[in-house]
Amino acid sequence: MNTTTAFSMQTLGLQARQAARILRSASGAAKAAALRSMADGLRTRRAWLQTENEHDLRAAAERGLDAPMMDRLRLSDRALDLMIEGLLQIAAMPDPIGSLSETTTRPNGMRVARMRVPLGVIGIIYESRPNVTIDAAALCLKSGNATILRGGSEAFHSNRALGTIIQAGLEAAGLPPHAVQVVDTTDRAAVGEMITHPEWIDVIIPRGGKGLIARLADESRVPLIKHLEGNCHVYVDKAADLDRALDIAINAKTYRTGICGAMETLLVHADVAAAWLPRAGARFAGLGVELR
Repeated sequence: MNTTTAFSMQTLGLQARQAARILRSASGAAKAAALRSMADGLRTRRAWLQTENEHDLRAAAERGLDAPMMDRLRLSDRALDLMIEGLLQIAAMPDPIGSLSETTTRPNGMRVARMRVPLGVIGIIYESRPNVTIDAAALCLKSGNATILRGGSEAFHSNRALGTIIQAGLEAAGLPPHAVQVVDTTDRAAVGEMITHPEWIDVIIPRGGKGLIARLADESRVPLIKHLEGNCHVYVDKAADLDRALDIAINAKTYRTGICGAMETLLVHADVAAAWLPRAGARFAGLGVELR
């Protein structure tokens, strides 16, 4: 075990735990202000972010990463615009903390409800997509949770730069900057530290391939919310607006073919298949997609 990495992760864990205590009582207005400030940071520091991203892109090209992986890694103008839009959308949502759901009345007249409360500290481990850094930070903050983010080494410079902007946004809103922390090392031992210290982290959420999920399921001492292999379907029903269904199917497959949410199975109701599939096939063929 690298003692420097172990000490660094302990520091992150203690800071996250302290920040979580403050964040659980933060107002919805303060959290929304932080998210808007982060969006402003992405907008005003776009050129710097893309310069940092270039370091990762050059290293990835030298390592021979394939085109879909390079696409996931690139902080293009469109990618940054979508990240800004996502932050503003989450900021505009109602604050979930303290809201009640599933209210029932018992036979004695007592009303029982579930109240939404923060989990505490969430550790998120993911691979080469730097946009996940923004997505994860925004969702954890909105739900009142501190988070420790460990992205893939391919996006090290990009994630570190995004972490700087995230923490500046938190400070601008009067919230603890350690509410969101990006692991500042490529040492794989950092993952081992995250998943074996329940005193720092309350739950681990992995986003990655089968190998990552298998390792975490085997080694983690922290509760784990994991996913397994999936197959992304788009279903076109006989009652669907067929023009709109075609646009949706094209977008689902060709917007970004390399992401985990790209369509893998196109399922069409038999009553509309004969009329719709030839149109769809022609559109897909024109975009270099083969239907099997």
